[in-house]
Amino acid sequence: MATLQSLADLGQANKASLSQGENEAPVHVQKLDSLGRAYATGKRKDAIARVWIKPGAGKITVNDRPVDTYFARPVLRMILQQPLQVADRVDQYDIVVTVAGGGLSGQAGAVRHGLSKALTYFEPELRSPLKREGFLTRDPRVVERKKYGRKKARRSFQFSKR
Repeated sequence: MATLQSLADLGQANKASLSQGENEAPVHVQKLDSLGRAYATGKRKDAIARVWIKPGAGKITVNDRPVDTYFARPVLRMILQQPLQVADRVDQYDIVVTVAGGGLSGQAGAVRHGLSKALTYFEPELRSPLKREGFLTRDPRVVERKKYGRKKARRSFQFSKR
């Protein structure tokens, strides 16, 4: 690109780029590995989940254990199933997950985030319904750190006037 000397040159360059269609929406394409799987990383609080999906009968494995034994609470399994239900793909993919860090609730949220991203890599047309539900957004809330001179992050010691 040529160097711009004035504001008029900048205006001309901007019009030329618009006419060439540089500001179009990005086209999302399918991203698969050599084994035909889609891979994505999901995060929530301190938990990090690595998710692989491939076409199959709907078997979900978390850390080499069935999902029913790893996430024993029904609420956590429901969180995992949400992206599949929104995409209407409940029994169409085999899902392998390795998750580490945080507690079970954070891990379930991390798996949901990773699964949503992996679904969009496998089927790019699912991006808009999953994004509408907010499953592709990484939840930025994390635990606040403890400050010195305090009992916890915000809790102070009991005040006494005398």
